[in-house]
Amino acid sequence: MKQDYILLVLTLVLTGCHNKHHEINMNDTYFVDKVPGDFPIAFKPELVPKDVLIHRGIFSPDMNEYYYTISDKNFSGFDVKCIKKINDSWSEPRNAFFNTEYNEHGMSFSADGNTLFFSSTRPVKDEAIPSTWHIWKSEKQDGKWTTPEFVDFPNLKEKLVSHPTVTKDGTLYFHASNIDYSDMDIYYSMLVNGRYEEAKKLNIPFYGDLMKCTPYVSPEGNYILFALVKESLELNICYKNGENKWSEPVRLPAQINRKGQGNPYITPDEQFLFYAEEQQGDTGSWSINWVSAKTFIKE
Repeated sequence: MKQDYILLVLTLVLTGCHNKHHEINMNDTYFVDKVPGDFPIAFKPELVPKDVLIHRGIFSPDMNEYYYTISDKNFSGFDVKCIKKINDSWSEPRNAFFNTEYNEHGMSFSADGNTLFFSSTRPVKDEAIPSTWHIWKSEKQDGKWTTPEFVDFPNLKEKLVSHPTVTKDGTLYFHASNIDYSDMDIYYSMLVNGRYEEAKKLNIPFYGDLMKCTPYVSPEGNYILFALVKESLELNICYKNGENKWSEPVRLPAQINRKGQGNPYITPDEQFLFYAEEQQGDTGSWSINWVSAKTFIKE
């Protein structure tokens, strides 16, 4: 009996030490005072100036840079900012290297960190393509980012196309809609011989009649997170079970889906979900929240 008691105490002590060590490591990785568990908290709220909305936050795959999108409260003037790790802290925010006088948003890295996709309203050389959100990409060559290039989907030239997310094999997922944002849904396009094929609509069961937006696909392509457009945005997850076949969507836990959420993103270490949320009790401001991804992702 005494031996069992001692074993129990040792187990609890070792577990506590492991959890504390894990939290310290996470603090060192993210340079924050506190990391979340099963309940979300705001990530670096001091990055959001007064009278500004924040829409999305992502890390570079090496975790040394954090990019985030802000706009005014009229949903115009979208800019992407970047902070970088310097010694043991984050730098002051600066405009991202691809930021211009046009609107920029919806950025996403390839898993190897050598390609950055993003959404932009910058003009396309083809005058037949309407002026709206389109997807662009920049590649890192010899340590420097190339001039962004327009990503052309042959069957979506007249559509609004935004919020790219990419798997390791180069398949792009994104949302597309009419120019007036109607009929918004998630599409994917496969990379074949260096060019993207015609995009296909993602086959998500039971919600074919509801609009969907702001997808995040895992690097392996085995699950996808997205927002369902209801009275407010609702985060869901689907698991892949065949070629363009997906499981029934599962609503993320209630502590995440509280008041309208979008732009889900899983950190490169697969530890946390980041997403945008309208702050509780304050309809005039948003935050980027983070929460343990172990809360809802299947092993």
